[in-house]
Amino acid sequence: MEIVPSTFLALAAIATLFAIGPYRGFWAFVGLAPFGAAAALNLPALGGATIGQMELTLCFVLLIAAASPGGPDRLAGTVRPYQPGFWLLMVILYGIISAAFFPRVFAGQTEIFGLSRDVNADRIISIPLGPSSGNITQTFYMLLSAACFLAVATLYRIRPDEKAVLTGLIVCTSINFGLGLIDVISSFVGMPDLLDPIRTANYAMATQHTMAGIKRMVGGMPEASAFGAFSVILLGFWLHYWTVAPRSRVVTAMFAMTGFCVLRSTSSGAYVALIGLVGLYSCWLLWVAARGAFSRRVAGLLVWMIVGTWLVGVAVVTSYHLVPPVTEFLDDTLLNKLESDSGIERMSWNIQAYRNFMDTWMVGAGLGSVRASNWVMACLGSLGIIGTGCYVAFLVSMFRAPAATGNQTRDHVIQALKVACLAQVVAAMPTAPTPNLGTIFFILAGLVVGLSRSTVMYPVAPARGLAVRRLGAA
Repeated sequence: MEIVPSTFLALAAIATLFAIGPYRGFWAFVGLAPFGAAAALNLPALGGATIGQMELTLCFVLLIAAASPGGPDRLAGTVRPYQPGFWLLMVILYGIISAAFFPRVFAGQTEIFGLSRDVNADRIISIPLGPSSGNITQTFYMLLSAACFLAVATLYRIRPDEKAVLTGLIVCTSINFGLGLIDVISSFVGMPDLLDPIRTANYAMATQHTMAGIKRMVGGMPEASAFGAFSVILLGFWLHYWTVAPRSRVVTAMFAMTGFCVLRSTSSGAYVALIGLVGLYSCWLLWVAARGAFSRRVAGLLVWMIVGTWLVGVAVVTSYHLVPPVTEFLDDTLLNKLESDSGIERMSWNIQAYRNFMDTWMVGAGLGSVRASNWVMACLGSLGIIGTGCYVAFLVSMFRAPAATGNQTRDHVIQALKVACLAQVVAAMPTAPTPNLGTIFFILAGLVVGLSRSTVMYPVAPARGLAVRRLGAA
């Protein structure tokens, strides 16, 4: 076990949680999310695996949930049959079995692009399927992600607190924006190592790359694509909350910050995710219109989105043909991406992952065995049809969680959290190397389930509102 300078950041967050509780201190937990390149601990004995800031802090959040009165029973209630937690439990169980046995059962029967650091010390190569450290580390990370969901869903089911969620995401968004600015400015003034104390994880760091002569914004992440994908998640939340909630300068500022971070990341994956998110969100607005639930505010937003998209499209096409730097930038980030060496290599990973899926009789090569560059291919290659089916069932049941608690602010937060989760799924489609959608996704999904199920446990009635709050506070 290796302690690094950023370890003390996690310890400060843990101390805050114990001092003021998991609700008032939720911001300290979620505020660690932008520090994606910061390790809480490095584990050389496990192939150099890294325990991130949020992952270590999560262990204590789970401990708080389990140690509360009736904690074990409440945790078990989160995974009751046919609820989202149940389907996630099935994914985890299948993932553990697949990681332990499938690489041995199908050893040598198919070629894989593995995840093990030992194998990929110089470059990512194709090797025969067999047990590797990737099976251990990816199973461990998936367990931590599931624990995120379990702890958060249980805590916010017992005591729904949408204000704590909003405060946490405001802190998270502000830190992400601040780290992004520090990253770009420090590089511009000749101090590129300024953020090195928080770049301690055993990941490949691509923090000083440029795109068309522009320094790529990385912030507290190991690379621009991770920073862009994380910013898209935050953008999804603030996009919807800004649309439906009462006007607020703080919310508008958060929305503007996340939009700036996505655009400034120069990540092609983030741009594709942004286009996909805006497209799907526009379809949702049209569906709302078809149901006759169209407010004037939403109608105005839809009109502005359509007009704005058209104007931006015209401006981009014109600039592409007339302004050489714009031409170079768009070619590098979007138009020629699939023809680049990176694009060709990533497509070969997906093709091989599908072959792994077929070569293993559609049961998968085992969690942690297969590298892909597409979430669906990563799931099929690693977890097969059964594990992927349970994963999809988890997502469907989570997105179908009710957002009708009788508390308007809470309903808006639940809906915005769903949009943020959708943004992560969209971002993972062209880039995810493994089935794990990430710690922040499972935290947000846990909040969706916890806040929405609070109304299931306690029926909405004006006379009982005070009783609900008292029970939650107990």
